[in-house]
Amino acid sequence: MPAQPFDLFIIGGGVNGCGIARDAAGRGLRVALAEMGDLAQGTSSASTKLFHGGLRYLEYLELRLVHEALAERETLLVAMPHISWPMRFVLPTHPSMRFVGGTPVSRILGLTMPWLRGHRPAWVIRAGLFLYDHMGGRKILPATRKLDLRQDPAGAPLNPKFTDAFEYSDCWVDDSRLVVLNARDAEARGAKVMVRTRVTHAEREGALWRIVTEGEAGWQEHLARAVVNAAGPWVAEVMGGALDVRSGEGVRLVRGSHIVTRRLFAHDRAYFFQGEDGRIVFALPYEQDFTLIGTTDLDHEGDPATAACTEAEQEYLCTFVSKYLAKPVTRADIVWTYSGVRPLYDDGAKSATEATRDYVLSLDRTEGAPLLNVFGGKITTYRKLAEAALAKLAPGLGGIAPNWTARVALPGGDFGHDQVAALTDALCADYPFLSPAWAARLIRAYGTEARAVLGEAASPADLGRDFGATLTEAEVRWLMSHEYARTAADVLWRRSKLGLRLTAEQTDALAAFMGGA
Repeated sequence: MPAQPFDLFIIGGGVNGCGIARDAAGRGLRVALAEMGDLAQGTSSASTKLFHGGLRYLEYLELRLVHEALAERETLLVAMPHISWPMRFVLPTHPSMRFVGGTPVSRILGLTMPWLRGHRPAWVIRAGLFLYDHMGGRKILPATRKLDLRQDPAGAPLNPKFTDAFEYSDCWVDDSRLVVLNARDAEARGAKVMVRTRVTHAEREGALWRIVTEGEAGWQEHLARAVVNAAGPWVAEVMGGALDVRSGEGVRLVRGSHIVTRRLFAHDRAYFFQGEDGRIVFALPYEQDFTLIGTTDLDHEGDPATAACTEAEQEYLCTFVSKYLAKPVTRADIVWTYSGVRPLYDDGAKSATEATRDYVLSLDRTEGAPLLNVFGGKITTYRKLAEAALAKLAPGLGGIAPNWTARVALPGGDFGHDQVAALTDALCADYPFLSPAWAARLIRAYGTEARAVLGEAASPADLGRDFGATLTEAEVRWLMSHEYARTAADVLWRRSKLGLRLTAEQTDALAAFMGGA
């Protein structure tokens, strides 16, 4: 047993759990976090990789959520310029576009302008984008503009019937690295981070929680003044299992699946495609040589760990984007798929698409030591969710220090948001054996810490074994010692996406090396 209890014990190492851990540790609280697998192993590594306001949520009049998310984009961009960067989105328009049936905006327009018959004209889209530009206090990201697709390079990959489009701003983010960097910063500020550690039992004993874990350190007992259940899709399972807490609140599991193809277009802009049914799908430039397409919205049954992009979902996404592209996409073009389960708060919505993406924080203090259950949330608002969580817990903790995380750099992010190219050039100059692509990858992953990964190396041989695709022994050892990586999948699919480039034999060699190390 520890000499003194933790102030906060967090269950779940996704973006919400690690975000809360970092925030709390930075306020001087004693924090522990337990993740049953790898950090970001569930939903938090299976997003569409965007910091965005949620343009389509305007249609549902979720104005608070959109405003908060829009304001967060630049706050986050400044704090992590190595793993997040601005991206322009091309939204083609066409007279066939329609509203999702039953949304508040579609009902209002149906009553006031019945002649539209459910259609979504370009002027309505432009009005939404005007709000999108002005709701969040945008200063860094450029404003919306209109495109003539017959003249703009963004029109080249598209079906010629699309002649007009709007172009607006959001941000890209490496979601799984975001989680890991929050965990690292939490640990640097005093938190105890335990990966591959399952909470098997927790119960209140007066003003404290007694928590039992099983993991890399064996069986352990911990005391804590408060518990946060941030288990994502497993939030209800943890409530009814390890915590043995009964609640009338429920979680709606919604599966979002993505496909990755070889690069479908040469430019660095993304597409926002609207279906005739009102649904939307993104097509994003991905890892230099690929295109990421997603996502779906389907209710998920069963264990969230079994989520996979089904053949039907693959076919749906291929068919969807093929209606826009000049060259159709087929399942034969797919090189990888992934799927994640969103733990949405069950608000009784008729469909998965209509269920709220806003977060709900449920505080239970009925029997002494507080318990906070986290439902829903978007990756864009994880930092605000953490602030809200600590505000809810503050009375039970006897008061806490004020908010502090806005624009505070994550590890490696201590440079200007517009200095990535200069940082990459400087790395090439100091390590002349690096190719420009290799240096760019290291800066995009580690920022100013890229030099710590490379150390005193004067040649590739100084970095040890070469596993392929510029992944070296030095980098793998860094990930194992600094970023909680334990397996080849941790390195190839969460700390990086080099799994897209390594052969099966190279992957097996990496797994054997890490097992021996």
